[in-house]
Amino acid sequence: MTAQRALVRQVGDRVRESQEALVEGLVQDIRAQIGALDQEAAARSLLEASITENVVAAINFLRQGIDPDQLEAPTAALAYARVLAQRDVAQSALIRAYRIGHQRFLDHTFALLDDLPAADRVPVCVELVRLSGQFIDLICEQVGRTYERERDRWVASRSGVRQQWVTDLLGGGPVDRAAAARALRYPLDAVHLACTLWPAARMTSFDLVAAVDDVRAHAVSALGARAALVVPTDEYEARLWLALPGPPNAPASPSSSTSATDSGSASAYLGAPEGSPLHAAFGRPGAGLRGFRTSARQAARIREILGTRLGSGAAAAPLWVHYDQAAPVALMAGDLPAVRDFVTSTLGALAAAGAREAVLRDTLRVFLDRHRGHAATARAMSLHRNSVQYRVHRATALLPHGERDLADDFNVRAALLAVHWLGDAVLATGP
Repeated sequence: MTAQRALVRQVGDRVRESQEALVEGLVQDIRAQIGALDQEAAARSLLEASITENVVAAINFLRQGIDPDQLEAPTAALAYARVLAQRDVAQSALIRAYRIGHQRFLDHTFALLDDLPAADRVPVCVELVRLSGQFIDLICEQVGRTYERERDRWVASRSGVRQQWVTDLLGGGPVDRAAAARALRYPLDAVHLACTLWPAARMTSFDLVAAVDDVRAHAVSALGARAALVVPTDEYEARLWLALPGPPNAPASPSSSTSATDSGSASAYLGAPEGSPLHAAFGRPGAGLRGFRTSARQAARIREILGTRLGSGAAAAPLWVHYDQAAPVALMAGDLPAVRDFVTSTLGALAAAGAREAVLRDTLRVFLDRHRGHAATARAMSLHRNSVQYRVHRATALLPHGERDLADDFNVRAALLAVHWLGDAVLATGP
């Protein structure tokens, strides 16, 4: 038994050496096979943290011979279970993820046994199956209990009740609007402006609640909103709806009026207060239940874009972003590989992931946005006009067909906008 224990420890050492590849493959498999877990960037980050800590714990369980009675689920795994409970994701999706992880862990481990003597291989495989099964059962039991406790607490809380009503409203199915409005204490027949809020830096859940309330008060005051609805998505994120002044049939285009009190132009007049600790992603104002849903969906798309940008190593995104600032990118950002192909084929050498190319791309984007005005671009970027001319010339020379690509610049502008909002995630990755 001592020799077998030593062989299992040796296998654990080998798995540890290839841990990064194992985690990456697991994340991809689980997202592909379980749609309920393929969520926006923040939730994907929590999923990856949970998988990483579980893999590390499993490796240590093999290597160190930990007593099963002393085995505790990793902190990130428990946190992820709580988040899924708050988001109304079925517990079965979470447990299925662990079963997929167990199978892939075994496949990965067995592939490392080829050089063991045949006489040792079968006993080690049997022991690995026994130990990994024991590990996964104990972890699933703990995360399952955590999920159930959090789900009961969340549903019983006022936030959980509001979240359930909002989930029903956003689901698109039949819903008693009058009962929903009474339960939420929010007028669903208004013109709605939705936004998603999340921390710009690490903060406690208590501080997040206070910061969200500050945003609510700021937005209500700045826009003269009739009412506001705050619904936590989970302990890391919240949604905010504002019932704007004016009748429900008010125009819903942010450019339709220059009045800050016009519900149709409200989103253009709401900026981040000084020192805001939160990111905010806004949709467009929209009337009635359809506007309630559409504005929230648009805010979620901007949230996804900012998450991609922040996770790609690009320069920090603006704290508060409105849908109209990135609407074309929001429509295409669901398929990053396709966007990357579009960007690289459209921009050519200008799509390289270098500091020089980044400066040239940004200058060309501002230049085209300013109707090709060198003076206007110089003012916007605080540059000398000659510097703008030089950068535009260099950027144009890197396009696949040079100046001919700017004769009809729609594709170039779209590609530059995609890079601006999505960052390195859509740049050329190599030869």
